[in-house]
Amino acid sequence: MTENKKKQAAKKAIEALKKLYPNAKCSLSFKNPLQLLIATRLSAQCTDERVNRITPALFNRYPTLEDFADADVAEIEQYIHSCGLYKTKARDIVAAARMLRDKYDGKIPDTIEQLLKLPGVGRKTANLIIGDVYGKPAVVTDTHCIRISNRLGLCNTTNPVKVESELKKILPAHESNDFCHRLVLFGRDICRARSPRCTDCPIEWCPSKNAN
Repeated sequence: MTENKKKQAAKKAIEALKKLYPNAKCSLSFKNPLQLLIATRLSAQCTDERVNRITPALFNRYPTLEDFADADVAEIEQYIHSCGLYKTKARDIVAAARMLRDKYDGKIPDTIEQLLKLPGVGRKTANLIIGDVYGKPAVVTDTHCIRISNRLGLCNTTNPVKVESELKKILPAHESNDFCHRLVLFGRDICRARSPRCTDCPIEWCPSKNAN
């Protein structure tokens, strides 16, 4: 598929998903940028649903950046134990909070480059912050985005960085962030990793749907 055709296909997919999910938003629960940063770190290899069950108690115990920066890593481990990789995540959360306090004047950076310097922050987290906090064009390449973009023929790679690069070429900048949020909802509901509900899919032209 040529880049021009991919742009046309992306536009059709955007419109179809808008009708299906008019209210596009992040499925993680948060009240401020720091909470989103931490919740996204916790979501690695863990469902958003489980993260949302963990974070209320965590954020109640540590309501501020200073609280996280001064926290005992072992105590945070107890709060996040059930979300997997809890030792690494707890260490990263405290280290990131300290870096934000000591090097960023307590503010969440507004560029990908600066965000990537924070412990435990990868491009997925950085793009989510850029899009949801600062309203800048962003492409969050989580598992749903990668899987569905490939099924739709919008890209032909499972490398997250390459998927991000390819989608940035074909998605309208102002639609990219919401499109990724809708892909998450679509991926959970219809375009599942296993047994996708192709008969219920509104994207009639999908090559994977037609192949099935």
